[in-house]
Amino acid sequence: MSRISRTAKPSSLQSSAPKLSDFLCFAIYSANLAFGKAYKPILDELGLTYTQYIAVIALWEEDNQTVSGLGEKLFLESNTLTPILKKLEAMGYLSRRRDAGDERQVRVGLTEAGRRLREKALDINLVDACGLGEEEFVKVQNAVATLRDNLIKATRARG
Repeated sequence: MSRISRTAKPSSLQSSAPKLSDFLCFAIYSANLAFGKAYKPILDELGLTYTQYIAVIALWEEDNQTVSGLGEKLFLESNTLTPILKKLEAMGYLSRRRDAGDERQVRVGLTEAGRRLREKALDINLVDACGLGEEEFVKVQNAVATLRDNLIKATRARG
């Protein structure tokens, strides 16, 4: 199998070099950039960046998590997540403290202000920014999650 066929659509094999638009990775990358632009005005209303927003959502789902557990859920390394959590703490939305049962672990939990932020966020519909119907949204979300999981498995298999 040629290198091109592993990274681009098979139709690109007919030409001497694949086009940028043939690469699935570029479609995902550019969609991520488009998400950032579409979500920015919405998240500005909350005063949060996207990574801060997903961290808060994860804490709304399950409060009082370890930093390592939260990082796994968000697919973020500790050195990326810690500054996000420090900023959210400075904003008054969460608190960080050592786990009483295991001093090596740091737990993060929402403050009252962090819980109140949820009420404000309920009025914001980020799904509408995608421009997809409900059924199409679910299909795309599931396909992208499957792709992500497959890529994680493939990279772990290579060790």
